[in-house]
Amino acid sequence: MTEIEVTRGEGAMVLGLPHTGTFVPSDILDGFNDTGRALADTDWHIDRLYRGLIPGLTTVRTPVHRYVIDVNRDPDGQSLYPGQNTTGLCPVTDFDGVPIYAEGHEPDAAETQRRLETYHRPYHAALRAEVDRVRAKHGFAILYDCHSIRSEIPFLFEGTLPDFNIGTDSGKTCAPDLAGGVEAICRAGTGYTTVVNGRFKGGWTTRHYGEPENGVHAIQMELAQSTYMHESPPWAWDNPKAQGLRKTLTQILEMLSDWRPQ
Repeated sequence: MTEIEVTRGEGAMVLGLPHTGTFVPSDILDGFNDTGRALADTDWHIDRLYRGLIPGLTTVRTPVHRYVIDVNRDPDGQSLYPGQNTTGLCPVTDFDGVPIYAEGHEPDAAETQRRLETYHRPYHAALRAEVDRVRAKHGFAILYDCHSIRSEIPFLFEGTLPDFNIGTDSGKTCAPDLAGGVEAICRAGTGYTTVVNGRFKGGWTTRHYGEPENGVHAIQMELAQSTYMHESPPWAWDNPKAQGLRKTLTQILEMLSDWRPQ
């Protein structure tokens, strides 16, 4: 249940799927309260949303839920967004700021280190191996990190989140024309709103791997869940919305697949 799932393709692009898993080991689940057990902050259906859009993709997915450990957080525990509300390496609250553990069951430093070794590092070992593999084959690699989040979370941001949230750490993690191409497709999508490096500038994965000067271009796509699903339990897939979104996502992946460094 904790083995990293890797699908190897022959193209230059790797899709990261860090937050679609719902597996929680029983010893950790026993310490959750009802809020934690709800697993509300899953990136629901994201693997389904991207599945089969174009051939030749490599994907790397962890089945472990982000409440166990967030593989898109700095392993040293540094905040991605200093001064802003966020969740940490081993979250103790959900995205609404509500505790997810029964009192006294929060992970201590030793438990955090155990989860880091058991779940965080294996995911990144697999992701690094695939990025290095496709870069060796093509001379460059594109890491496209797949995410989604509820469109309204007052604890994390004001108002309603744009539909497409493109993150490149303020332009540091990929070539400008690569990010510009993604943005242009998003803005052309009928009825969608788009922002680049807004509230979400790319998590640790994007910032850690993105080294365009060394042939690795990383970009994070944070989708508002309202674009493809119902944003309340049971978090159901909305097929008409999802199929419309898949058309735009296909255009994005096709463009990235055809892209070459200048």
